[in-house]
Amino acid sequence: MEETKSLCAKIPIELHNRVRASQEESGLTLNQYVEKLIVEYYQMKEMKNMAQTRTLALQIAEELFARIKNYLDKNPHLTQKAFITELIIKALDEAEAQESK
Repeated sequence: MEETKSLCAKIPIELHNRVRASQEESGLTLNQYVEKLIVEYYQMKEMKNMAQTRTLALQIAEELFARIKNYLDKNPHLTQKAFITELIIKALDEAEAQESK
């Protein structure tokens, strides 16, 4: 398991109440929820630094969608976007490596 460290910050009560309500709806622990928020923030920030982004939309079988969601539920630090992006990059890197042989 990855080593962890506490992070404590005072925030306005109204914001605290919003965060806790969203966290409870998500079904994640507070630790998992805050980690997910922070990871998503930095991923979003990285995406803004990219020159151009495009939307990729596709339909998949319900069973495959359920498998993805199940995997993401077990890996709350990973967003759907990050998971799919990593898969695409890995597949393209492997294909390009095969082409260069």
